[in-house]
Amino acid sequence: MGYISELRKLVGTRPVIMSGVAVLVFNDRGELLLQRRADSGDWGTIGGGMELGESFEETAHRELHEESGLICKELILKAVLSGKDMYYRYPNGDEVYNAIMLYEAIGVEGEPFLNDDEGLELKFFSLTEPIDNMNHASYMILSKSGCIQW
Repeated sequence: MGYISELRKLVGTRPVIMSGVAVLVFNDRGELLLQRRADSGDWGTIGGGMELGESFEETAHRELHEESGLICKELILKAVLSGKDMYYRYPNGDEVYNAIMLYEAIGVEGEPFLNDDEGLELKFFSLTEPIDNMNHASYMILSKSGCIQW
């Protein structure tokens, strides 16, 4: 059982600060890999919460592999995101204020595939126009970091 699951046993759904990562994976056409989330059915960035003792970079590598089956040679820090705009309420009622390290994966190896039960589908999207059914937290990550302008 992970850190957040253990913490939730103590605090219930009350807001907590959650340290985590989002990982940008671009294909050769400049499209971004997103995951259709199993908990909400909407499209979101690859990433997740940090486990006890992990570095942000270790979290990014782990989440990238867990959610997409991919590995990368390098991570480039693109943004540090936090504050009231990073509030998110999960479908189960859990509330978080995310503190996110946003990385871009460089030297990505493999073809994306669902590697855990957190996702329903993986797909590359152009960032030139709005993406239908995008997860609000992921929208905030992409807009606050300057990845999207819409």
